[in-house]
Amino acid sequence: MHLYGTQAINDKGNLTIGGVDTITLAKTYGTPQFVYDLALFRERARGFIDAFAQQDVKAQVAYASKAFSAVAIYQVAAQENLSVDVVSGGELHTALQAGFPSERIHFHGNNKSIEELHQAFDAKIGCIVIDNFYEIELLKEIAAEKQQKMAVLIRVTPGVEAHTHDFITTGQADSKFGFDLSNGQADQAFERLYKEELLQFKGMHCHIGSQIFETEAFSLAARKVVDKMAVWEKETGFKASVLNLGGGFGIRYTAEDSPLEPAVYVADMIKAVKKEAADFGIELPEIWIEPGRSLVGDAGTTLYTVGSSKEVPKVRNYIAIDGGMSDNIRPALYDAKYEAVIANKMTQSNEITYTIAGKLCESGDKIIEDITLPKAEVGDTIATFCTGAYGYSMASNYNRIARPAVVFVEDGQHQLVVRRETLEDLVKLDLPFTLGEG
Repeated sequence: MHLYGTQAINDKGNLTIGGVDTITLAKTYGTPQFVYDLALFRERARGFIDAFAQQDVKAQVAYASKAFSAVAIYQVAAQENLSVDVVSGGELHTALQAGFPSERIHFHGNNKSIEELHQAFDAKIGCIVIDNFYEIELLKEIAAEKQQKMAVLIRVTPGVEAHTHDFITTGQADSKFGFDLSNGQADQAFERLYKEELLQFKGMHCHIGSQIFETEAFSLAARKVVDKMAVWEKETGFKASVLNLGGGFGIRYTAEDSPLEPAVYVADMIKAVKKEAADFGIELPEIWIEPGRSLVGDAGTTLYTVGSSKEVPKVRNYIAIDGGMSDNIRPALYDAKYEAVIANKMTQSNEITYTIAGKLCESGDKIIEDITLPKAEVGDTIATFCTGAYGYSMASNYNRIARPAVVFVEDGQHQLVVRRETLEDLVKLDLPFTLGEG
């Protein structure tokens, strides 16, 4: 059994997180419920930040908040001196409502609306990452209209893709994101930006994949981007000051995963950028990264209550929980794997192989297939590990199921930070049918 962060087993044989009994949490806030281990979030954040500080490299570590966006997590991110990246007006609004310092907010997205860009200017955020030529023209118009400066990066596709243990080099022309380095688009974007006074061009951003367990692909991407920076400097004299290498750092979901520590990723990235900058004879740019999953993924645990069960003789044993793909669509969407325990039977022997099924009206609504657990009974609490990233943020009201509560735990204390939706919440946007009346 692999426990994460502050998870432990108490003298009752129950799973605890942050010194709090998960059975107490289930009774207090109900299930399904997302529980976040703040100590683990803080540890990961400090691991990334300290790794840059130890090498005296100027950097920004931006929490990629698409992984989990809520007022409370932005507030904790601010406490840990993180920056944040947002990808919508909604995420930006939430960060601002949390009081997050606007100068440390970066705005991403391949189709930012005019309203969202105005929102970003009005909030005086720190940077906009430009994704296409249309956006360049929109930003020029808005900056001129407001007579306001805005720092910008351009997102590029460097011809490197990495996922888990594998990476490939490719032209990557077929991507909805960014300007391609190999076909001249990045050069065209540079030409349109580097002399602009109001749009302050800082450098480039790239993102090469997700759930990455090695550093070689980051090094290769750094080489390609720094190479382009050097070409621009030689041809125009422009010195890029920022290199954003994105995120994608992997976490452990199951025993098959072997992620690196934050300091290892950062050390190798710094080494690669320093080498390339020296080789090409340019100044070391400020390095930005964007961890999301690696900050909140394994800090999150989902609690469910066991309901019905079904035995298919010689085939499968099902146990059903009170949530499912409405709070964790990843298994149904792309066959994501998880581990789980019965939180109130942590000291009992695993003896029966189950498939944990959700309550949604879909045959594919299964959280975990073929997991061996103690004998499950009605009312038991299932804890699914590593659900902190893309669980709540991708949650839906499919089948008109209310979205779960979110609770933070730390040092023996617990706090509700997102309340569970009510039945009234489910219909609050609905309007009665009146077409044809009068």
